Amino acid sequence: MVVETLGLGSSSAWLLALLGTFTVTVLGIAHKLGLIYHFWHQVDPKSTRHGGETVAEVLKAHGVRYLFTLVGGHISPILVASEKLGIRVVDTRHEATAVFAADAVARLSGIVGVAAVTAGPGVTNTVTAVKNAQMAESPVLLIGGATATLQKGRGALQDIDQLSLFKPLCKFCVSVKTVRDIAPVLRKAIAVAQCNTPGPVFVEFPLDVLYPYHLVERELFRNAPSKSLKGKAMNWYLCSYLRNLFAGAWEVQDFSPLPVKMPEATEAQVQQCVELISRARKPIILLGSQVTLPPISADKLREALEELGIPCFLGGMARGMLGKNSPLHIRQNRREALKEADVVILAGTVCDFRLSYGRALSKCSKIIAVNRNREQLFKNAHIHWTPYITINGDAALFLVFLSQKLKGYSCPQDWVMSLKESDHRKEKANREKAEEPTEQHLNPLKLLHHVDYLLPEDSLLVADGGDFVASAAYIMKPRGPLSWLDPGAFGTLGVGGGFALGAKLCRPDSEVWILYGDGSLGFSIMEFDTFVRHKTPVIALVGNDACWTQISREQLPLLGSNVACALDYLDYHVVAEGLGGKGFLLTRQNEDQMDDLIRTAQSKCRSGQPILLNALIGKTTFREGSISI
Repeated sequence: MVVETLGLGSSSAWLLALLGTFTVTVLGIAHKLGLIYHFWHQVDPKSTRHGGETVAEVLKAHGVRYLFTLVGGHISPILVASEKLGIRVVDTRHEATAVFAADAVARLSGIVGVAAVTAGPGVTNTVTAVKNAQMAESPVLLIGGATATLQKGRGALQDIDQLSLFKPLCKFCVSVKTVRDIAPVLRKAIAVAQCNTPGPVFVEFPLDVLYPYHLVERELFRNAPSKSLKGKAMNWYLCSYLRNLFAGAWEVQDFSPLPVKMPEATEAQVQQCVELISRARKPIILLGSQVTLPPISADKLREALEELGIPCFLGGMARGMLGKNSPLHIRQNRREALKEADVVILAGTVCDFRLSYGRALSKCSKIIAVNRNREQLFKNAHIHWTPYITINGDAALFLVFLSQKLKGYSCPQDWVMSLKESDHRKEKANREKAEEPTEQHLNPLKLLHHVDYLLPEDSLLVADGGDFVASAAYIMKPRGPLSWLDPGAFGTLGVGGGFALGAKLCRPDSEVWILYGDGSLGFSIMEFDTFVRHKTPVIALVGNDACWTQISREQLPLLGSNVACALDYLDYHVVAEGLGGKGFLLTRQNEDQMDDLIRTAQSKCRSGQPILLNALIGKTTFREGSISI
């Protein structure tokens, strides 16, 4: 358009465009060279300072106390620098465990959880754990090593396109290009992990960004270019690259956290809900894991729920939110209660498979859905359920606002009492089921009742398994807020070792239990070595029924075969002892000593030993008909 205004012909226009492009390119190069020249005087070629120190300083400034890892040369500068700054470096036996541990720390502390792994297979080993964090909405920072920038795509050891692998799994993926970029990139990544709907982020660090100048220089010029014109040109390029890599590296920078944003309910939306609930006769609240996210503390949320007085069903991380024996907490018969309810608040609860994709909700109920994640807010809406009010905002904050607006409101007590009476009847039936004899081995329900009875008030439960853990969810009573850790919607097996490690570090005075199936135990039993080395004693209870029972329940009656479902009654307690822990075998033969054995295990754990209780259990008809897919 400018060319036409000047009245230039087509050839002149082409020349002008070419000159313009050339001018912009030259100016860009000049600007970059100017920056390099400006900052270069600050770089001491003999300095031992390195990018790993900047990484550690940023983590420290963000309140990070633990860095989980499986060591590798690509990330060694980060680990060494973190240790020097007082960040506890905890090395695990598998990279997935490192991410699971970081996930647990994020959930329990409200601070981003951090894991650092080496390039290539180190990074790819974390894929399942990162996806689990994404679906569980946990703010996790995964730091990955990478080959030096100039070696990418040239066949270097463990060199793959890591960013493409993690873009579908993470809210933010980036490769750091220069040392001066480390701090701003990390600050942004941590903020993104915590903003709006939390989730994992991935930051890749090439080798040459992390190591000291003199080592990078030595590697770059290991085979010095020849004195030919081509060699001189290559030498000039490498020098320019090196200077740009370290230019401004040690300039004073801001390492402090960036603001964390999240969506909130509007005053008009809250008022609309107030009017609806004040007229309700049979309201229910379904609490999901999202209510445990900052900024609302668990104690403040619990207080708001008690002021509302509306009966609650708790799922995921929300288990334990109301304590062990709250009159508002309804544990059983959720499906029946949902059929009767006239108003249902989905507070961070999603209409996925856990609510039969919305089919569990009554067509007659008015549904208030509150969720930070807009996609999850409308999951299966208008297919199997219809929302009455939808709020894209923080669920815990919404409930606090609601309780403030509903001062003086009283939920109809006949409704609360009817649900609680139904709850007690089901609990009684479960206890009767626990007394039924099983073939050869312990009744798993009886075992779980005994363990639940002996749990101290500061206990924390980690759920890692299928059938045995699903039964435990009906029997075990988490003692307080943030005292139950399960994988979340992804249903990942293998979280136990990492979750328990992170939990014990966050709560060293708590009794941390892992509820394992004998199938899931196989994924992380080696972490008993980690528990011993890092002095993080936990208790693992293994429901050992020699089978992948959650699958067998359906596969056998539907398809007529138990293929690939059978395991053996193995001596897992002996494996734990071989790794430095203490093992106990619970069987039908020592059933009358069960409580004494559990108390002994608890005592040994308090003295510093990780414990594995290998409980040989039989089959029951409890949860018969439950599906595994």
